[in-house]
Amino acid sequence: MDSLIPTLAIWALPVLLAITLHEAAHGYVARHFGDPTADRAGRITLNPLRHIDPVGTILVPAGILALSSLMGGGGILFGWAKPVPVNFGRLRNPKADMLWVAAAGPFVNLVMAVGWAILFAFAARGETGAYTLPMLKMADAGIQINAVLMALNLLPIPPLDGGRIAVSLLPDRLAWQYARLEPYGFPILLVLLFTGILGEILWPLIAGFRFLLSTVFGF
Repeated sequence: MDSLIPTLAIWALPVLLAITLHEAAHGYVARHFGDPTADRAGRITLNPLRHIDPVGTILVPAGILALSSLMGGGGILFGWAKPVPVNFGRLRNPKADMLWVAAAGPFVNLVMAVGWAILFAFAARGETGAYTLPMLKMADAGIQINAVLMALNLLPIPPLDGGRIAVSLLPDRLAWQYARLEPYGFPILLVLLFTGILGEILWPLIAGFRFLLSTVFGF
């Protein structure tokens, strides 16, 4: 318990930003391409309270952190926010524009990961002070959660963003057939998670991305 509270304090801001800005980005790009649904629902906002899902944004990440703390680490930290409502039929070119709407979330996670990497490099090279270690740990957490969400959401499983990107790129007939997998996407993801296959897929991608950031920013 003594280590859990500092861990939650370090991870809270990165997780909140990573999850909520991911969703807001979908709504912003959807509005740009003609669908005002998210805008009218008040979801294109930086206010995290508009995006928080009590289970996916708070309970699941906190539970994973608690379990990881007790077991000495090693789990994949992830979560989700309330999905931003998007009416793909209202996009100006629904099939083509779906790609950009879906890609917006992972792209924002990429941008945030780079931002946290810059902060990590700045803290690592600056003068050592009372806030240096907490800043390094928070920046590292920011890199990690955004790398996880980016890699996870780019998996080509509907309704994940990668699945919708795949639907957008496939020929019409294949796209329609592939999109029909969407009701089974979450059960498939749970099976992959609990069998350990999800970790086998994600960890090399995450490790490679973190190595790239460390090489570029020199830490």
